[in-house]
Amino acid sequence: MLSSTADHLYWMARSMERAENTARMLDVTYRMSLLKQAVAEPHHEWRAMLSISGLHEDFEARYPAPSADDVTRFMALDQKNPGSIYNSIFTARENARAVRSSITSEMWEALNHTWLEMRNIHAAGIAEDGVSPFFEWVKERSHLSRGITHGTLLRDDTYRFLRLGTFFERADNTARILDVKYHVLLPSLEDVGGAADYYQWGALLRSVSAFESYRKVYRDQITPKRVAELLILRPDMPRSLTACMNEVNRLLQEINGPRANELLRRCGLLHGELCFGSIDDIFVRGLHEYLSEFLERIYKLGDLINTTYFWSTDEWPTALPAAAQSFKMASSGQSMA
Repeated sequence: MLSSTADHLYWMARSMERAENTARMLDVTYRMSLLKQAVAEPHHEWRAMLSISGLHEDFEARYPAPSADDVTRFMALDQKNPGSIYNSIFTARENARAVRSSITSEMWEALNHTWLEMRNIHAAGIAEDGVSPFFEWVKERSHLSRGITHGTLLRDDTYRFLRLGTFFERADNTARILDVKYHVLLPSLEDVGGAADYYQWGALLRSVSAFESYRKVYRDQITPKRVAELLILRPDMPRSLTACMNEVNRLLQEINGPRANELLRRCGLLHGELCFGSIDDIFVRGLHEYLSEFLERIYKLGDLINTTYFWSTDEWPTALPAAAQSFKMASSGQSMA
C-alpha cells in the first residue's frame, strides 16, 4: 500500500470519529450546564471544554467570553476552527474522495451524503431547541460510516488503517471527555474521589453510551472512581482507554513494517500499563494528572505513526484542501492545556 493511501484512510477514520466525539463532548457539557450547581465561575463547564480541547486560545482571540452559544457555534459549525464538527466531516469526505478506489461505493456514498447534509445544516444554522438532535445526528452518521466499513470492506491493510484511526482518535477523546467532567465538578486535587451529583455523572456516562453498561457491571450508585475505572481500565467497555489501546496495539502488530520497532515498543508499553493498571493507583496519583500524561503520550505515539507509515511532519501533502491540512496539523503534537 502507498503511504499516501494509508495516510488518507487513517485520517478519514480519525476525522469521522472526531466529529462524533466532539458532538459527545458538547452534549455532556450542554447537559452539565443545564444541571445547575454551586460553581463560582460563570460558564465554567464551557471554559473547561475549551481548555481540554486545546482550543481556548483560538476561541479567546475571536470571542469575548465562553458562552454556551458561542462555544457550540465554534466547536460545531465554525469553518475557521480545524477541529470543528463541520471541518471534521469535510476532512473525512475529502480523504475518502482521495482514495475512492480503495474503499467501497457504499462507504463513499455514506460519507458524501453526510457532508451534503452538513453543508445544509451549516447554511441554516442549529435551532436553539435542536442542539441535542444535531448531536444525535452526528453520532448516527458516524455509526453508519463505521457499520458500512465493517460490513463491506475486505480485511486487509485498508481496513486496518481505517480501524487504527478510529480507535486512536477514540482513546484521545474518551480521556478528554472524562477530564472535562473532573475540571467541572472536581477542580481541585483534594476533591478528586469525593461526592458528586448523580445526574452529572449520569450525563457523562450517557455521553459515551455507557450508562447501561455501568448499571450492568456495578449495579449500584454512580461513583467517580467506578466511572473512571469503567472508562479507563475495563477492556469490555468499547470506549474505554484499555479497549481502544487493545485494538491499536493489535492493529499496529498486524500492519508492522520494517521501521515499526520503536512504534511497537512505545505502544506496547502504554498498552501494558493500562492492562495491568489499578484504579486506586490512578486516584492516588491524581486522575487529571494521569489523563494529561496519557494524552501527551498518545500525541507522541500519533507523531510516531505519522513518521513511521506516512511522512515526516515537515512534509505534509498538498493534495488536500487547506482546511483538511489544517485539521491534520492541529491533530499532530497538539499540546495539552
